[in-house]
Amino acid sequence: MANGGPVEHGFPHLETVRAAVTALYRRLSYDTVRTFSASVPPADVAFCDTDDLYLGTQRVAHELVRHYRLPDARMIVSFREMTHAAHVELTAGPEYFIELNDRFRTHRRDIGAALAHEVMHVYLHRLDLSFPGVRDNEILTDTATTYLGAGWLLLDAYREDGASSQKLGYLTPEEFGYVLAKRALLFGEDPSVWFTSAQAYTAYGKGLARARLDGRQPPLTAAGWAGRRRYARDRRHAQDPHGASAVAEDGPYAFTPRENGGLRVSFPCPTCHQRIGVPVRGRVRARCGLCRSVLECDT
Repeated sequence: MANGGPVEHGFPHLETVRAAVTALYRRLSYDTVRTFSASVPPADVAFCDTDDLYLGTQRVAHELVRHYRLPDARMIVSFREMTHAAHVELTAGPEYFIELNDRFRTHRRDIGAALAHEVMHVYLHRLDLSFPGVRDNEILTDTATTYLGAGWLLLDAYREDGASSQKLGYLTPEEFGYVLAKRALLFGEDPSVWFTSAQAYTAYGKGLARARLDGRQPPLTAAGWAGRRRYARDRRHAQDPHGASAVAEDGPYAFTPRENGGLRVSFPCPTCHQRIGVPVRGRVRARCGLCRSVLECDT
């Protein structure tokens, strides 16, 4: 939890975020991801200063348990002084003990954001889905929270001015905006109408611009003129028997020879980021086997 200190900006964790989206689809399946088409509504996690601290916290925790479809999980929430925003003890269940930073006693409107992240830890624990290392695993948790409909709370908890700052989670504000935008493009929703933080709205706009760029990379037909020209140059180079493609496998696209002649190009799906391979033969329509996106390509 950044509290008064500098807030990191930009997209430094973007590759891990994309890997987390892919991992969600692989572990949950397309059908399960689609069941999270409705985000947590603000009314369900609203917390006003007149609410009883403990009863209100338990109510919000229950709503998040319901949203994540964990009906047999019970969250026991307490408050104590700590460095981080919150901590959850991951056990076999059905009871899970969550500790929240004492700061939330007086900053109650952000309790939902902290709980959204911690309850997602329980959800991923039950799925047996994790990334190696604390940093990457926390990025996975932030990404899953956001992609499955509760992460707008985490972005809305971001506030920054000349005298103070607050940010929850490991993602930057722009990365939260990016994942929110990926979800918005998938389900056709506009999470910005729920923001109470002006800075959250700005970060979402930057994330949305970056998310839209994913769908404008060659060989997709929506790619811009510069991208298509660069792609054509790289394709000619790959077709040259005396040349070698300088495009790496982890880049935006890569060419490889086919057994029966010709080339094959691979590129990341703009929705789930799993790599897709299609033959190089002009206009083709590709279907992602993981998220079922249908992609118009000009190879």
